[in-house]
Amino acid sequence: MRRAPNRSVTEGPARAGALAMVLICGAQFVLQLDFSIVNVALPTVQRDLHMAAAELQWIVTGYALTFGSLLLLGGRLADLLGRRRMLIGGLVLFALASLACGLAQWPIMLIISRIVQGAAGALVSPGALSLLTTTNPEGPARNRALAIWQATTAGGATAGIIAGGLLTQYLGWRAVFLVNPPLIAIMLALVGRLPAGEPVGGQRLDVRGALLITTALAALIFGLSYGQQHGFGSLATITAVAAAVLLAAGFVWVERTVSSPMLPLPILAARTRRAAVGAMLMMGAILAGYVYFVSLYLQKVRGFTPVETGLALVPSTALVVLTSTLLTRRLLTRFSIKIVLLAGLVAMALGQLWLAQISASSSYAVAVLPGLLLTSLGIGLALPTASIAITAGVQGRDQGLAGALFTTGQQVGAAVGLAVLATVAAARTAHASGSLVAGYRLSFLIATAIALLAVVLVAWQLSSRDCQQELSRQQPEAGAPPPTPAEAQLRKC
Repeated sequence: MRRAPNRSVTEGPARAGALAMVLICGAQFVLQLDFSIVNVALPTVQRDLHMAAAELQWIVTGYALTFGSLLLLGGRLADLLGRRRMLIGGLVLFALASLACGLAQWPIMLIISRIVQGAAGALVSPGALSLLTTTNPEGPARNRALAIWQATTAGGATAGIIAGGLLTQYLGWRAVFLVNPPLIAIMLALVGRLPAGEPVGGQRLDVRGALLITTALAALIFGLSYGQQHGFGSLATITAVAAAVLLAAGFVWVERTVSSPMLPLPILAARTRRAAVGAMLMMGAILAGYVYFVSLYLQKVRGFTPVETGLALVPSTALVVLTSTLLTRRLLTRFSIKIVLLAGLVAMALGQLWLAQISASSSYAVAVLPGLLLTSLGIGLALPTASIAITAGVQGRDQGLAGALFTTGQQVGAAVGLAVLATVAAARTAHASGSLVAGYRLSFLIATAIALLAVVLVAWQLSSRDCQQELSRQQPEAGAPPPTPAEAQLRKC
């Protein structure tokens, strides 16, 4: 007589995966919420604290600088010290920094607190993503988890715009920071139920590599941010970007020589992963640019309020959520990673091309909404698929680093893309006798070209041969068990 399966055994991992997904997506939601919620409150902050324009910029730049530059280090520390430990530490530090921001009495106190917030976010994000991937096996379960994670990212960004306007208007700008500690307290009360994510033994942190890559990314982000404000021909911008290039070259040389590298270069040996990281850089540029310029167009040209602008972006966010959670994971069971990623990138290109047709008298329903929806459809298809391609086949001991690669690619792409697009748009506006629409249209055209470049990269780099080599690397022994759903997915490439 056949014995019934032990439901407690099968339900245990499923329950752990569901809890991990809820908590980790909650942490990602808070990070995205905080990043966008602050932008709406900046004018009020400037008036209340009597901040100069240069100081005000550092509320945004300070956060982006530490968050983007420390992500790889945060991912490696999560692998070496334990993912749950890093998640808890990062959440506690983020809550304390948020409290300090909300209680700030002077500009320097707010700026330093924002810098600490960014550092805390760099500890939370890669550790959270690696916990999500290690608690959900490759295949449909991980595809679903990553799709929900991406949907949460989009939801947090848009919710931040709406919540920022409401909180600033009715409770004051301090509320946009003080909303974080209660949310984090709820997560900390439950995070102890997550799997610990045992640290990797026998390895040490590559201190030289960590310092080189962190300072290289910081120099790059600072140089681009400074160049956007003061011109790319300024001495500070040129020096920072040149330093970033030299430090990055030094990092590659160090990683080739040390026994326990910060970023094991073989992790980028697979063409699939390289193409996905490259596509992620370009998608980060498009994501940052289209939200920024659509928001400016609606407010400065069409006269929308900040809250109305946030509400105008709700259909876009809703489509990202629906596409990520309902459509993408189903498509991935029938089509290859390559096909779904290409479909997403093409949709993003079409959406940006549509937005490039805006004029000063265009209506939201005709000129903006279709472009938003096309772009959002592409985001919902491409982002979860790229995250699967980057994390698939990575050994458990390097999952934190793989998660950091994904997030770093998005952040660096956003920093580079926004700086370039904003500079080009400003130059075009000046050349067109102050026409803001002319600058915005050019930025959308350039974003279209970036999306098409990503299409070429993915079409060229992703290949069946590469997928087969990845399968051979994962299962080199004869008589290996039947392929998992993830391996079957790789065979479709």
